Amino acid sequence: MCGRYASFRDAQDLADEFAVADLAEDARLLPPAWNVAPTDPVRIVVERAAKETGEIRRSLRVARWGLVPSWSKDARGGARMINARAETLLDKPAFAKPLAVRRCLVPADGYYEWRRPATDAEDAAARAGTGARTAKQPYFIHPDGPSAAFAGLYEFWRDRSAADDDPARWLVTTTIITTDAAPDLAPIHDRMPVTLAPGDWDTWLDPAVGPQDAAALLGGPPGVALTAEPVSTAVNTVANDGPELVRPV
Repeated sequence: MCGRYASFRDAQDLADEFAVADLAEDARLLPPAWNVAPTDPVRIVVERAAKETGEIRRSLRVARWGLVPSWSKDARGGARMINARAETLLDKPAFAKPLAVRRCLVPADGYYEWRRPATDAEDAAARAGTGARTAKQPYFIHPDGPSAAFAGLYEFWRDRSAADDDPARWLVTTTIITTDAAPDLAPIHDRMPVTLAPGDWDTWLDPAVGPQDAAALLGGPPGVALTAEPVSTAVNTVANDGPELVRPV
């Protein structure tokens, strides 16, 4: 489960790092965020054919975090689809189609996960004495240096109640693919986002690559080395944002 992450790098730096040809204006203007939460706008890297020429171009765009399938009657269910399990992508109708034709990278400076520090016995004793469970310790799990490139999917959803000339009639949404946690991170949580190595970015983004071949990229080790550091419980509150959230405690 990846329910919070940080994305505070400058948009132009991301464009350079991911070899982006087109930097959308809304992606350029999106402010840095140290506490990205479901339904927030996020940056994604995609490859699509240009309408005028058919040329495949890589671009940095904005999507809402939480995938809404194209066939959904409304957009309210997106918050429940912030993650997609790598093991079942081909079997789930909501994810099978975008896996085939709409794959993306979700640049991140790291993500948060929570670990309960007490053992089950200690936690039971605490509840018996106070009635309260032991608080979970948040960790910021991040690469040292380059951005993490989370494997993601994106989708277009049309609001049928909006007029044809309403620019807001189309909603672009995205989900982050997760897998079993690496052994050194499993004590914190049993799942983690799939991070792709730079050598796999072209294949993952290429719309000509089929879903089976794309899915084969998701089973390897993390594409970047990750470090986990305990951070303040201030990150627990969605309204809190700022660089202090990623400082080790």
